[in-house]
Amino acid sequence: MSDSTMTVMVVEDEEMLLRAIEKKLQMDGKTVICCPSGKKAIEVLTEAEKLPDVIWLDYYLKDMNGLEFMSYLKTNDKWANIPVMVVSNSATPEKVANMRAMGVKKYILKAESRLDSLVKTLEDVVKG
Repeated sequence: MSDSTMTVMVVEDEEMLLRAIEKKLQMDGKTVICCPSGKKAIEVLTEAEKLPDVIWLDYYLKDMNGLEFMSYLKTNDKWANIPVMVVSNSATPEKVANMRAMGVKKYILKAESRLDSLVKTLEDVVKG
């Protein structure tokens, strides 16, 4: 898979940030599926003919947290192997360890990263 055909599901409930991430990813040639809630992301995955190559997940959503979202992903064998990158406002060692145990490939603090570097990290997560 070339980077230009990568499909990214972005699960972020902050509308302005969701649109900024979408625009940046599209500028980098990615196909973007925007989900303003965990529930919407699960609905999209349920109805999807083609699953995303990677999920960009905000830990704190209005309707669920990252652990709850990952628990949903693990209930479906088709979704269980989609790589997930968490981008959050907070990261305790316990939270990061729990998310890694649930299969999250990368956990990043928003405040410590620029959008450009996050896109590169996302590509690295997909490549494994």
